Amino acid sequence: MAQVNVKQGKKKKNYKFLSRMKKRLLVVIGFALAAFVVLIVNIIKINVNKGKVYEQKVLSQQGYSSTAIPFKRGDIIDSNGTVLATSKKVYNIILEPKNILDNDGVYYEPTVNALKEYFGFTDEELAEALADPNSYYKVTKKKQDYELVKSFKDFCKTDEGRNVRGVYFEEEYIRVYPNGNLACHLLGYTVSGNVGQYGIEQYYNEELNGSNGREYTYLNEEYGLTDTVEAPVNGYNLVTSIDANIQKIIQEKVDAYMTEEGAKNVSVLVMDPSTCNILALYNSHSFDPNDAQNLETVRYQFENIDPESPYTSFEDFEQNCTDEDRVNALNEVWRNFVVSDVFEPGSTYKTFTIAGALEEGVIKPEDTFYCDGGEQKDIFYIKCHAYKNGGHGMVDVAGALANSCNDALMQISAREGADKFDKYQILFGFGQRTNVDLPGEPSNAGLSTIVYHADNLHITELATSSFGQGVCASMIQIGTAFCSVINGGYYYQPRVVQRIEDENGNIIDNMDNVLVRRTISEETSAIMRDELFGVVENGTGKRASVEGYTIGGKTGTAEKLPRGNGKYIISFIGFAPIDNPQVVVYVVVDEPNVEDQGSSAASSFIFADIATELFPYMNIYKTNDNYDLDLIDAEDEPAESIYEGDAPENDVAGGSDNPYVEENNTTEGTEPTGENTEAGADNQQGATTENAVPEPTQ
Repeated sequence: MAQVNVKQGKKKKNYKFLSRMKKRLLVVIGFALAAFVVLIVNIIKINVNKGKVYEQKVLSQQGYSSTAIPFKRGDIIDSNGTVLATSKKVYNIILEPKNILDNDGVYYEPTVNALKEYFGFTDEELAEALADPNSYYKVTKKKQDYELVKSFKDFCKTDEGRNVRGVYFEEEYIRVYPNGNLACHLLGYTVSGNVGQYGIEQYYNEELNGSNGREYTYLNEEYGLTDTVEAPVNGYNLVTSIDANIQKIIQEKVDAYMTEEGAKNVSVLVMDPSTCNILALYNSHSFDPNDAQNLETVRYQFENIDPESPYTSFEDFEQNCTDEDRVNALNEVWRNFVVSDVFEPGSTYKTFTIAGALEEGVIKPEDTFYCDGGEQKDIFYIKCHAYKNGGHGMVDVAGALANSCNDALMQISAREGADKFDKYQILFGFGQRTNVDLPGEPSNAGLSTIVYHADNLHITELATSSFGQGVCASMIQIGTAFCSVINGGYYYQPRVVQRIEDENGNIIDNMDNVLVRRTISEETSAIMRDELFGVVENGTGKRASVEGYTIGGKTGTAEKLPRGNGKYIISFIGFAPIDNPQVVVYVVVDEPNVEDQGSSAASSFIFADIATELFPYMNIYKTNDNYDLDLIDAEDEPAESIYEGDAPENDVAGGSDNPYVEENNTTEGTEPTGENTEAGADNQQGATTENAVPEPTQ
């Protein structure tokens, strides 16, 4: 029987998922999905928060080019919205010689012709620009206006300009001052890199500046060009207390005086007495911030050339000056006399001597003083302005101020004594910074040494300080202190910038008025307003009067160093109206160009000239019934050398460390007037210091 073999196949197994396995699988899938969701969320977060950072890292690993996108420096605006400083976008022309010269010169002729027509290129300029045929970047003409660039771009879109190649533009901003030299010392100027020099431009440089953006162009993974733009952040705008119309008035009046009469320098400060905000400020030797380096502005410095000068004329200086001499000459123009320079204020200082004595109660308005022409103080005889006439006779406090009586002031300061006198010097801010928001104000350490304090206010120093000789101050110090005398005794920190805004007008910071301290009471302030009114109505300030207006003020005639040389600083500080002061105007004339400087009323005349136009503009109304302005008999504050006979070798606080002393205490053409007596030695000892007043920040 035959045997049949049947091949047995392997039996196939059927796998089944147990319920337990299904649960485990679901858990695994769930975890995987959750992890995926978390990953997606984190990727989104990273992209939002640090996308730019990683994007730049990626770009740094690829071939790319980048172009800076400049920020716009913020505007400086006056209180009425007038733009005083702004930034204008201009364009630099960039040529790509490689692209212009390639393709058998197809693009060369149309590109060259277009550059000649629209931007005035010469054949020589183009030959130099295209000298390297492999270059893709050649900077040619800079600071081209938008109108020219737009016309060129429009031409390139036409059939005639379709073959123009290898030309593009980089943007930048230039600083523009639309009003020329208007408020130049308040504004300052800028140099390359958007760096402010002097004025608001320097003090608020950080706020005015923004940060550049950047445009990246790189090859993506598909070898296409991709652009990424990081937008620039523009600087903040500054809204100031400056009134361009007031600024224009004072500049025109000062310039007219300098043309007709002339002086070494004339400076004017205009303030709001209720806040000490600066409304206008001007120095007679000005500059155009659009062209601050122009040497023509220093020409005046060569009108009377020092025989020891290495230069024989301005033209000689212009052609042969060293870099150091050039910068020094320009610094004299750029520096802000009102803030940076100190000088002996003269009789305007009497305002503070009398205000302090009244507040302290050592005198009353009805008190009288006998002036016989001067006072013997130690070994020095110190003269009054009325010395040649035998003195003013009997005067009350108002008469002492109106007639600017040195004798009466010396008697008043003697009643106060050194401690009380110095107390009010400090309260009125002398010997310390005002902290005005402008650069160049000397340090507290330096300013402290140019005022005699209680420890060195000896009998002679106390006497001369009472009428503003021997002590030194700046215009901003005098102006701010005077505002507090007439506004009820409120000493505010003077300011120029009122608020900071972004480019959309959103307020970033409001600069609130800062009340530093009270100097005197409202009662004393009211008395002082009346007495200062008497100075203009019946005293030495009559030449500052303007018909129909109630004006108060004080004259100043300060004898410069060396004593007896016939050189003076003439000043007048005034306000209006008497009952509610709305403006303070301070005029300082350094060495007026007249034969008898000490008897000049130049500052009073300039004040009146300014006030005649300024008061109507400010809506200050006429309220004075006294229309008698016959100035024929008006008395000036007469000139009189401080000392009879010998004078101290140096009677100014700070001694040789005082920049005012260093500048003016020369003996050219003048014999020494004193010996190193015991009192003179005391004077010198009280004046010297290790701390010199620093040069203004530059």
